[in-house]
Amino acid sequence: QDIMRKSKIKINKIHSSDLVIIDEIGYLPINREEANMFFQLISALHEQTSIIITSNKGFGDWNELLGDPALTTAILDRLTYKCELFNMTGKSYRLTHRKSFLED
Repeated sequence: QDIMRKSKIKINKIHSSDLVIIDEIGYLPINREEANMFFQLISALHEQTSIIITSNKGFGDWNELLGDPALTTAILDRLTYKCELFNMTGKSYRLTHRKSFLED
């Protein structure tokens, strides 16, 4: 019960935040339960909180990532409503930095 109480406190903090940043969505596989929880989070934050999401997956890959076309559509509908999208391409800063670090 202590874990449940602490989890509820953390969830309430997230829901009351002005900005939520979700970094590297899709970097690790997501199972069906996690995809449903992600939908619930996005639905709760939708039009209430600013959200920044980073991913190396394009929207076309999200159906495979989430495993359910209807769920994917619902999530992307909420995320792309009244939003700014930035598609960053080019060489990875991390890889460039790592290469110079290894050469020293």
